Amino acid sequence: MLVDPIRNEFAEVESGIAAGPILPHVSAEEIRAYLGSRYEFTRAMPLEDVVADVEGMLRRWQVQVTHPRYFGLFNPSVTLASAVADTLVAMYNPQLANWRTSPAANEMERHTLAWLAGKFGLPQDAMATFTSGGMEANLSAVVVALTHAFPGYGEHGLRSLASEPAIYLTGESHHGFNKIAHMTGLGRRSLRSIATDSRFKMNIDDLRKRVAEDRSNGLLPFMVVGNAGTTAAGAIDPLSEIASFCREAGLWFHVDAAWGGAAAISPSLRHHLGGIEAADSITCDAHKWFSVPMGCGMFFCRHRDSVAQAFRAEVSYMPRKPASEDAAITFDPFTTSVQWSRRFIGLKLFMALAEQGEAGYAGKIEHQTRMGQVLRESLVASGWSIVNSTPLPLVCFTRDGLAPSRLLAALHERQIAWMSEAQLDGVPVMRACITSFRTTEGDIEWVVREMNSLVSEFGLPHDSKTGEATAEQVHATVELGAEL
Repeated sequence: MLVDPIRNEFAEVESGIAAGPILPHVSAEEIRAYLGSRYEFTRAMPLEDVVADVEGMLRRWQVQVTHPRYFGLFNPSVTLASAVADTLVAMYNPQLANWRTSPAANEMERHTLAWLAGKFGLPQDAMATFTSGGMEANLSAVVVALTHAFPGYGEHGLRSLASEPAIYLTGESHHGFNKIAHMTGLGRRSLRSIATDSRFKMNIDDLRKRVAEDRSNGLLPFMVVGNAGTTAAGAIDPLSEIASFCREAGLWFHVDAAWGGAAAISPSLRHHLGGIEAADSITCDAHKWFSVPMGCGMFFCRHRDSVAQAFRAEVSYMPRKPASEDAAITFDPFTTSVQWSRRFIGLKLFMALAEQGEAGYAGKIEHQTRMGQVLRESLVASGWSIVNSTPLPLVCFTRDGLAPSRLLAALHERQIAWMSEAQLDGVPVMRACITSFRTTEGDIEWVVREMNSLVSEFGLPHDSKTGEATAEQVHATVELGAEL
C-alpha cells in the first residue's frame, strides 16, 4: 500500500473540513429524496462515481466532528495511521474470534492492550480485550463482576440469588448503565445513585451510608462504578478513596475511564487517575481521546479466572488448538469477551501508537488539555462563569440571563462552533470539550470573541458585577489549571 497518496488525500480532506461548515442545515426529507432518486439499486454504477457521491454527502450532510471548532461530544479528529489501519483491516478482513485463525492480529491486539494495562498499573496477567465501545466494555464489567460475586449466577441466573444485587454510581455516570441493568436482568432499580460534592465527584460518606443501609435491608451490594472523566462535566471521582472503601466492603471496583483514561499516558496528567491501579476492571475508549476512528473500546480486568468463567464457551466448529499449545498464551477471544465474530478493532490503536510514539501521543493529549485551559481563561476574562472543575479539557460555563439553547442555535446557525448543552444540578449550561488535536489558540479566541458579540446582540449584561472579569477571577482560573 502506497502511503504518500493516502497522506495527500487525507491532508486534502482535513483542510477542506477545516475551511468548511461545521454542521449541515438539511432535512431528512431532502436526504431521502436524494437517495431515492439515485440509489434504487437496480443498476450497477461505476465505483468512482459512488465514492465521489458518498464523500460529497458526508461533506455536506453531517456534523464535522473532526473540525477544529467542534467542541462537542467525545468524537475526535483521527490520525492518519489509524485511518490507514481501518483500510487494511477491511482489505484482509481477519476474524479474531479464534486465535488460530488470526495469530498476527490477535497478538498485535494483545501487545497493545498489555502496554496500556501497564500504564493503568494493572498486573501483568490482567485480561483485556477490544470492544465495540464503552457500552460493551461496561456491560462486560457488570457481567464479570456478577460472576465473581455470585458463583451460581452463570448457571442459574439472578433467580438463584438470595436477594437483589445492587450497583453504586453517581448521577454523573454514563446513562448506559441503565441499559446494562435492564439487559442483564438486574433491573434499573438496582442502580443506587450516590450523592456528589460541589465538583460533581462521588461523595464517599454517602456511598458508605447507602451500602450499609442496603445491606441492613437485605440487598446484595456487589459493585461500585467510579468515573474518570464524566460526560457532562469531566469529573474524576476520588478513585483512591473508592478503592479503599471497596476493599473494606468486599465490593467490585470498576472505573469508567472511557474518555479520561487516555490521561494515563501523559506525565503531567496521569496523577489525576490515582487509584485506578486498584480497580478490578476498567473501561477505556480509544475512539475518544486516543483519536482513532470509531469504534474502538477496551475492557481491562485483573481477574483472569472471572473473565474466563463469565464468557466460557465450548463449540466443535471452531479451529482447535494443538495439544502442545499453552491455553494461557493463546486463548481464544470468543471465550473471554462478549463478542464472538469480531473485527480487528485494535489495529488502529496499534498503528497510531507505533507511528506517534508514546511521547507524541502524550503531546497531543496535553495540547488539548492546554487548549481547554485557554478556553477557561478566555471565558473568564470576558465575564463568563465556569461551573465545573476538571483537569480535562471540558468546560461548562454560563452567565447571568443566558439561555443556552438560544446561544447554541446562534453558534450553529452562523457556523461559529459546535457545542452542546449540559444539565448540572438541574441547571442548563454551555458545554465545550476540546476533542481535536488540531484546535489552536486562535480557534478558541475567535470563538470566544464571537460569543461575546452574540451576548451583546442578545442584550445580556457583559458582566453582572463589574462589566468585565476581575483580575482575581482570571488569576483564580489560571491557578485552578495549575493545580489540576
